[in-house]
Amino acid sequence: MQRRLLLSVAAGLPLAGRALAAPSAWAPTRPIRLIVPFGAGGSTDVTARLIADALGPRLGQPVVVENRAGAGGNIGSEAVARAEPDGYTLLLTTSTTHATNPALYGRLPFDVQRDFAPITLTAFIPNVLVVPASKGIGNVRELIAAARRRPGEMNYGSAGAGSSQHLAAALFAARAELLMTHVPYRGGAQAVTDLLGGKLDLLFSPLVEVLEHVRADRLTALAITTKERSPLLPDVPPLGEMLPAYEVRLWNGLLAPAGTPPAAIERIAHETNEALRTPQLREKLALQGSTPAGGTPGEFAGFIRDELPKWAELVRISGARIE
Repeated sequence: MQRRLLLSVAAGLPLAGRALAAPSAWAPTRPIRLIVPFGAGGSTDVTARLIADALGPRLGQPVVVENRAGAGGNIGSEAVARAEPDGYTLLLTTSTTHATNPALYGRLPFDVQRDFAPITLTAFIPNVLVVPASKGIGNVRELIAAARRRPGEMNYGSAGAGSSQHLAAALFAARAELLMTHVPYRGGAQAVTDLLGGKLDLLFSPLVEVLEHVRADRLTALAITTKERSPLLPDVPPLGEMLPAYEVRLWNGLLAPAGTPPAAIERIAHETNEALRTPQLREKLALQGSTPAGGTPGEFAGFIRDELPKWAELVRISGARIE
């Protein structure tokens, strides 16, 4: 199973298979902080700890993960934006903090492009559409038919207004022309609990957070939100196969405060890309449902720039707004 996962992930790597230029002479002389702008135990935190463990030995100093949760990731992001730009404070950013939030919040205490120095894209993550197995719904067409029979009655949970779960479900409802009710929570864990208890009809969730329940036949996985199938659930089709205009692809990556010396950025980018090419890290990320990415600082900067209007459109469709 693990070997099949590794081969599948390696075949689909977009950037991590390419070598960057030789690393700079910059070498840290004390531990590096990696700020995670969400709570411990979630999918972003797990990814950060995998990357930190792989990166520390390559840099010759520990990379210490520090959780700074709150305000949809804005508190941790602001802490990094205001940190000393010396290479010793990094951020594991996500599509939420640096693509969704600029459109979701009326005002941010930082500029997602001006106040950060991109290092490298690290991974792509799918959401999966799940329903309680007790509902007896076996595929997306059956779910759509059930929702159309009960306009406005079927509900979906999320980790909060404007979260990736909310945006993924809102896009699904828009593309399938459904009327459903959004039930926001303060985190994904409670939404999963209520889905299992039958209080919710469906949920879009990071794959790793529901995989155990799918394998135990407590939840039924109907579709993946990315264009590619997940090696962890190879029989689950992309939602875009039924709704051609549909795709929601989550991502994360490393940033530093703007003004961080280029030599530090280049060294950290090089070592991260080297780590992302190793079978050990690829396999660990694959077991979390993530696909390793990689690339240069310039490529990551361009990627963020291109993602901003995509996620702004999802926010518009969802109607979410936080002042």
